[in-house]
Amino acid sequence: MSRTVLITDVTRFIGQPGTKALLEEGYRVFGTDPSFTDEKERKTYEDAHPGATALLPEKPDTLVTKIVEEAGTLDVLINNDAYPATRAPVDEASDELLAESFETLFFKAYRMARAAVPQMKKQGSGKIIFNTSAAPLNGLKNYSVYVSARGAANALARTLAVELAADNIQVNAVAPNFVDNPDYFPPSLMADPEKAGRILKNIPMGRLGKPEEAASLLVYLASENASFITGQIIPLAGGWATAR
Repeated sequence: MSRTVLITDVTRFIGQPGTKALLEEGYRVFGTDPSFTDEKERKTYEDAHPGATALLPEKPDTLVTKIVEEAGTLDVLINNDAYPATRAPVDEASDELLAESFETLFFKAYRMARAAVPQMKKQGSGKIIFNTSAAPLNGLKNYSVYVSARGAANALARTLAVELAADNIQVNAVAPNFVDNPDYFPPSLMADPEKAGRILKNIPMGRLGKPEEAASLLVYLASENASFITGQIIPLAGGWATAR
């Protein structure tokens, strides 16, 4: 039986390269996304990734139940949440931005993990991976809302790792910054030499990370080779941030 993975918000952030890499390693991949209420969007995802299954955006418990009914297990949950890093000095940040950021980057992931854990406990193993951000490791001036929401998800990963270690469930976070993806570094941005130059000068390695590099880390953390690694926030940021 192939190992089973659920990736949330799969059309965004690291979802697409993650799907491709996991399929290549023999995983059975289920992806869910808000856009999948549209049948054409579901078909586009499945056509781009033969073997993957697109699921409607339903309640977390429903998603877990459907996967287990079809595949028998849920071995890996990848919370792949994305929301714009909106510049907002603390004295100007709106309640709306605060609520939407935490709902998208923390509460959604919490609910999804809460739904997956009973099945993982039942089967005696599991892995939960949060795709978050390296920003909380350094702090980011004028982005306190975004950084705080991402930091909450990082804290959740560390806490669940301790809580679930005895159940053979490993929990880690991939913390990117400066990784090439359409949500945070779209082609239109990087095509502007002045803007691209300002971005790249902040990265010790002098380049954006490749989507495939982020996907490779997901594959490793999802694998049995990473079964003694838990509670880690792993920066993927070209030297911009280091774990503390």
